[in-house]
Amino acid sequence: MRTGPTNEQLQELLVELKDKGHRDSSPLLLRLQKDLSRATRQRRVVNLSRINRFTKDGETIVVPGKVLAAGELDHAVTIAAWKFSQQALDKIQKSKSKAMQISELIKEEIKGRKIRVIG
Repeated sequence: MRTGPTNEQLQELLVELKDKGHRDSSPLLLRLQKDLSRATRQRRVVNLSRINRFTKDGETIVVPGKVLAAGELDHAVTIAAWKFSQQALDKIQKSKSKAMQISELIKEEIKGRKIRVIG
């Protein structure tokens, strides 16, 4: 019997993603909702080295999971994720990049912006 996430903040985010995804006809938001509704052990975990390798300067990326600190960032990117390790946040700030929660990203106008999902 599958019950879904028990974290109240995640449950609220999933409802918000689903509502805004249907309202705005946004496949990105609906995909994030689907990815984040998975079991914790099936969610994505991405290191900074992978983000650095597969992004360009100025890009916006979304990680439907957790960002970890292994590796370095040598260019500025905007990273939205469900969670960040404290060490990853420190490295992101040192590299002049921006870290934000997915809930902050969906409050901004994302239509027309090029956003990539990594993980």
